[in-house]
Amino acid sequence: MPDTWKDISKRKKAEQADRIPKVWLLPKAFEPSANINNVLDVPRKCGILSPGELEITEAHDATSLIEQLSTGKLKSVDVVTAFCKRAAIAHQLTNCLTEIIFKDAIKRAKTLDSHFQQHGKPVGPLHGLPISLKDTFKIPGYDSSIGIAQFAFKPATTPSALVQLLLNAGAVLYCKTNIPQTLMALDSHNNVFGRVLNPVNRKVTAGGSSGGEGALVAMRGSVLGVGTDVGGSIRIPAMCNNLYGIKPSWQRVPYSGQQGSTLSGSSAVSIPASAGPIATSMRDCELFLRVVANEEPWNIDSDVAYGLWSDQGCTTAKKDIVIGIVRTDGLITPLPPVVKVIDETATALRAQGIQTIDMDISSLFAQCQSLANALFSMDGYQYIFDTLEATGEPLSPWLSTRLRRKNPKTLDGVRAVHAKRDELRTKFLSIWKDKNGRTIDAFVCPVAPHPVPLIDQYNGVSYTSSFVLLDYPAGTLPVRAVTATDIQGEIPTSPTLNSWDKTNRALWTEVDRSVYVGTPLCVQVVAPRLQERRLVNAMSVIDDALKAEFGHLATRAKL
Repeated sequence: MPDTWKDISKRKKAEQADRIPKVWLLPKAFEPSANINNVLDVPRKCGILSPGELEITEAHDATSLIEQLSTGKLKSVDVVTAFCKRAAIAHQLTNCLTEIIFKDAIKRAKTLDSHFQQHGKPVGPLHGLPISLKDTFKIPGYDSSIGIAQFAFKPATTPSALVQLLLNAGAVLYCKTNIPQTLMALDSHNNVFGRVLNPVNRKVTAGGSSGGEGALVAMRGSVLGVGTDVGGSIRIPAMCNNLYGIKPSWQRVPYSGQQGSTLSGSSAVSIPASAGPIATSMRDCELFLRVVANEEPWNIDSDVAYGLWSDQGCTTAKKDIVIGIVRTDGLITPLPPVVKVIDETATALRAQGIQTIDMDISSLFAQCQSLANALFSMDGYQYIFDTLEATGEPLSPWLSTRLRRKNPKTLDGVRAVHAKRDELRTKFLSIWKDKNGRTIDAFVCPVAPHPVPLIDQYNGVSYTSSFVLLDYPAGTLPVRAVTATDIQGEIPTSPTLNSWDKTNRALWTEVDRSVYVGTPLCVQVVAPRLQERRLVNAMSVIDDALKAEFGHLATRAKL
């Protein structure tokens, strides 16, 4: 009799546990407790990490570590061991990992150190840097089960294209991170590994589908993580965990060779996903995108467009940059704290002498969500339901009320949806000039129309999926934490716009709002298609203005 999904889950969790050294297990006094919501300080208090390892994992970002590793001031084995230990701690508190690769990672780190000692120079631009990956990426010898029992215990034999690029660049891959079943949920829960918890507040969601990556980076169990995004799956976890995250246009970062929840080739008639960074600084997001571009990824993935980092859009000086302010998508009205943080961002920009312009693009913006939904379901979800049924695996709770088998679209139906998308993309080209012909470098808008919600309550995907539909590069910037004052605001008494808007209002009127206090408030920044360098430039300018206004880094430390 074949194994059931429960049997497979039990074996998979046992395999996970065996790969964490016993000396890295949390003392009982620090084990997860229902009474403790914020666990960010456990790694520095639990006694597992040495003072040197705390210094490595807390005092540096990836850019700083590369500077130390590439000059021999730090050894890769010390850096990798420190992050392996901290990832193990993070996992025990948030359930953020899937595949644990610590043993192989430390072995590779020693090899890189030997090379440096022998030749006096680093192996590539990411020499010795530990990087974590979402579970979708294939690493030979390890599963890419994406939380589905049928895919477990079938280790990859060839690497994903981005995995090969990162290894060629000298990186060390040491763990993969937890995701939602089917990769189609906004809260990371599956039946094989369980649920990811948010270390900022374990009552609220860590986001999805790169939720494990978000939780791990927030815990400083990773200094640089790689997620994927087809509806918001990088930007949403970045928002939920107070991080920076960028979804590039889909032809910028190698994506081939990953495990997905649809048959190979499906993205050609649906919406292609993108891979991108989740990090604790803007310069680390730029580091990742720059290294990937300059490693000439079009030579290993035929879908990647040519373009070295210097070719990926222009940079504009701070005094000349123009930032648009978009307050609503016309589909879901943002709740008071979100309205406030958009206004505060605009004020911070103007205070720093940066030009802003209000943009009302809701007539176009509101058309994106239904079109994106149509493209997501081209095969009627036949493949994923067939896969789940092979082991009797049920849908996770959030999906059980939202996902069902449908009839696959006909060829003419596929054509018609793509024709509508092409028409909408053409109309959107006009938004990048104001009425006087002035170029708008990027615009700010909400990541979601609500604060970080309770587990399984995330609602407003239209603010992120729209820019996948349009293939615009977009990123999340942390601003500040929700305060007690923020939860006093009231929503308009006007009728709701639709069912999504009604559900969004319920997150304000039917929830104890105190749960939001201390959780992150973020904004999203969007640039034109295939202009990642332009996006990074705009995000960096906005980030600097926000830091000047809010003492941003100090605020993050308190979360």
